[in-house]
Amino acid sequence: MGYSKDQVKQAVCSAIDRHREKVIALGENILHNPELGFKEIETARLVAQTLRELGLEPREGLALTGVKAIAGGRPGPAVAIIGEMDALINYDYPFSNPQTGAAHCCGHHAQVASMLGSAIGLLESGAMAYLAGSVVFFAVPAEEFIEIEYRLHLRQQGRIEFLGGKQELIRLGEFDDIHLAMMVHSATVEDRVRLGVGGQGLAFVSKHIQYRGQTAHAALAPSKGVNALNAALLGLLAIHAQRETFLEADHVRIHPIITRGGDVVNAVPDDVRIETYVRAASNQGLLDANAKLDRALQAGAMAIGAEVQIRNMPGYLPIVNHPELSDLFAQNAVSLVGSDAFEDRRQQIETVSGDMGDVGHIMPTVSAFAAGWQGRAHTDGYLVQDKDLAYILPAKAMAMTAVDLLWHDAQAAEHLLHSSTPLLNRAQYLDLMRNLWSESHFPANPPAGTY
Repeated sequence: MGYSKDQVKQAVCSAIDRHREKVIALGENILHNPELGFKEIETARLVAQTLRELGLEPREGLALTGVKAIAGGRPGPAVAIIGEMDALINYDYPFSNPQTGAAHCCGHHAQVASMLGSAIGLLESGAMAYLAGSVVFFAVPAEEFIEIEYRLHLRQQGRIEFLGGKQELIRLGEFDDIHLAMMVHSATVEDRVRLGVGGQGLAFVSKHIQYRGQTAHAALAPSKGVNALNAALLGLLAIHAQRETFLEADHVRIHPIITRGGDVVNAVPDDVRIETYVRAASNQGLLDANAKLDRALQAGAMAIGAEVQIRNMPGYLPIVNHPELSDLFAQNAVSLVGSDAFEDRRQQIETVSGDMGDVGHIMPTVSAFAAGWQGRAHTDGYLVQDKDLAYILPAKAMAMTAVDLLWHDAQAAEHLLHSSTPLLNRAQYLDLMRNLWSESHFPANPPAGTY
């Protein structure tokens, strides 16, 4: 007996509903066991175990902790459903790890649960028998661009090259067998909105700054020291003085933190470190703002007589949503929640960044969002309010979109791919990102062994 596409979609959603409690339990498990980027050992283990229970053979340890499983395997396009595994650092979050501060105050636990929910729906319903191509369930590490010094240490060891998870997976060729990708992020939205498609995000460069001075006793002989903290503070003030020069259209965002401000209170600080992003909606705006920051940071060192090392590292490219793929997701979202509860932000600039933008430059992607949250992302009040909206609806919407793409010999996916040209191929992407690495010193020739 043949089934229509709508009947297969209904079967997928029914399977997800039957396993509702399991999907939610997976998300809650990850919520209560948060792990930071490139350290998601237990989360990866849970993902792999769940995929094996569905009869798949996941590959583990990709970009240190990533997990990838392929369902289907018939000739045709491969559609990835992605979930990000890592947490942020927020010691005040109700479910943070008291030792590491890891906390899922960005909702990644729900992403992974929804990805696994999509796998449950497509496999438990038998839908894969009616689809061409394959669906790739991909749990990826290290989307949050944090703990820069730790990641640089991994890079120095040769364990990673790039500091973001999807960047590293692209480098390793783990997206080479994928043709399209989708992901649903959490969001705090207006009461009426339940699902939506996001807007364009910002590109960013990550900066690691180290001021070096001369230590001395802070009470007995402060005049003998060179205060690196004062140099850093002047550099930060000089950055603030630049803000009025940024163009509104570039949506520039700069938000530095001091990660090391000195060792002991009775010694003049001689080693002070800062991390910041420079974000902008355009490449030209990003380069302009970044050059101004470098000048400002050097000015702080010049004023105090300190030295400064500035290391620029490639962040993420702007998030872009493919029009046709977004339309397919939108149609499924509307069928689930109604047109009044769907929001299309594709014409908006959203002042956030994410490495789904990097994937979107080499293949068609859609970055969607789901409601069901209270509070604001990255704060200690960001909590699931409606578990069906946070965990279940995204699973259904992504699984239904996969059915649309791969139905009837994957005609929709084939049409989309043949009518699209990626912004970059993999080689071009890697060249671009590698060229963004740079390092400078002020003064230009600091004493040997300073850094």
